[in-house]
Amino acid sequence: MKKALLIMTSILSMVSSLFAGGNEYITAEIYDSMRNQVLNLTPNQLGEFRNNPVICLLMETGYPEAVATLVAVADGAASINFSNGGGIIGAGEHPQGKEYSLKLVESAKDYLKFAKPDKKHMLPKAGNTRFYFVTPKGVMTVEAKEDDLGNNKHKLSPHFHQAHELIYVIQMIEKEKKAEQ
Repeated sequence: MKKALLIMTSILSMVSSLFAGGNEYITAEIYDSMRNQVLNLTPNQLGEFRNNPVICLLMETGYPEAVATLVAVADGAASINFSNGGGIIGAGEHPQGKEYSLKLVESAKDYLKFAKPDKKHMLPKAGNTRFYFVTPKGVMTVEAKEDDLGNNKHKLSPHFHQAHELIYVIQMIEKEKKAEQ
């Protein structure tokens, strides 16, 4: 009887993980919409930037309450979005935001070799950071523990730190906007 219960529990767990897709977060509709838009960005939508090896980068970090998504696009657009709603958009309209976004996307090509093709676009687990590289040939991804990235224990650590420079710039731009209001 115990063995049958164990097998049933195991099967139910496996089935529920298939349907849950590994996503432990409840996401806001606006977040899903914006995320899908950038993950499905095509080279033709970016005009002069269509030949870039990476046309968009997402760095998503899973926290217990939500996922924070940094978006940097080859045209300089930059934003931070939160899976439970809200965020900071339009940072690429500021010269410093655009500069840091362009640098991050440009350097992303150096990390493509560590990524693998992706069609599912899963959110990272809490404590992990996932990079999505949107390329003219499709989406590539790599995920690692945030602590490993932050403590220079992963091949993508330099890119992680560079992304955090953009996050800092976006936060400063937002702070300036609020001070002006």
